[in-house]
Amino acid sequence: MSSVPDILWYTRTPNPTPLGLASQLGWFHDEFRADGIKIFTLEETPDPVLRQSRNDHHLPNSFRQGGNVPAIWARSQGAASRVVGLNWLDEYQGIVSLPGSGVLSPRDLRDRRIGLPLYSNRIESRRSEALHGFLVALEQAGLSLGQVEVVDVAVEPDGAEVTDAKLRHSQLRSSQTEYELLVQALRRGEVDAIYLKGDRGLQLTHEVGAQVVFDISRDPDPLVRAHNGTPRPITVHQSLIDEHPDLAARFLARILAVEQWAARHPDETLAYISRETGGEVPWVRRAYGQELHRRQGIDLAATSVRALETQKAFLLKWGFIQRDFSIGEWIEPDLLERARALSKGLAAVL
Repeated sequence: MSSVPDILWYTRTPNPTPLGLASQLGWFHDEFRADGIKIFTLEETPDPVLRQSRNDHHLPNSFRQGGNVPAIWARSQGAASRVVGLNWLDEYQGIVSLPGSGVLSPRDLRDRRIGLPLYSNRIESRRSEALHGFLVALEQAGLSLGQVEVVDVAVEPDGAEVTDAKLRHSQLRSSQTEYELLVQALRRGEVDAIYLKGDRGLQLTHEVGAQVVFDISRDPDPLVRAHNGTPRPITVHQSLIDEHPDLAARFLARILAVEQWAARHPDETLAYISRETGGEVPWVRRAYGQELHRRQGIDLAATSVRALETQKAFLLKWGFIQRDFSIGEWIEPDLLERARALSKGLAAVL
């Protein structure tokens, strides 16, 4: 076993995650302060090589929670990551059009132009979300992708990735800009329908007076609702599990403890998540539901695992990843059980 690391790293996307709540509550620092282990987020470092681990998970002693598309992509590229937990939180997912467009329902999409976000040199998480959303809507109407016109909408300012030393602010700005550029394409008449999601997507839907052609989040089948944001996996580098399973379990236990804390603190949970997403509290509540504070649990439920498998198959079929791999072999259940035992003791004091 190697020496105890000086630093543990973690990262999360600007979305509602139990890891993000634990971070804002300062629990990781509390847990490891006595050990002399420093806790840093990848958003804090100016080093672009380290920051890249947000996507490729190359950095030892690191945790990540966020969209499943980058996590699946990294694993397909051979990343030494393991899934140690999943969080399921449904969110607004709307196919929207403008009044007067004649697109009122999924069947009206036939022979119309659908806008898909286009990136240069990036993992196409949002494009995969949009494509999935349109495919679901088209299937509801008995249509196929071949019966619509796909229009690529460039969503990177000046055709380049957003870079900023304050990466967390940059992430929020980037995701907001992407939706705004899609909305601009809709308003200019370049496309007839777009896909928007989350609190910012819902807010834009209302601000521009768009009509919801189809709301994927209302489908009763969880596997239909599954997309990049559902479920959101917690991944950890294999080396930390192998060399320091006690540290990995303690870190994960702090994330698990969020579930009971959030259930007891609904208003605070809503406020913290609003900070995570950069959205306004009323839109966060509407986009993620009144039970948001009761949806902060971590598990490896069969439905969530099946959804992850469904996502991987979708990404492989549509060319978002090139290599297949086993979801079962990717998942590490033992660490979750070890962390769960530790979290029971934490729940009484947090």
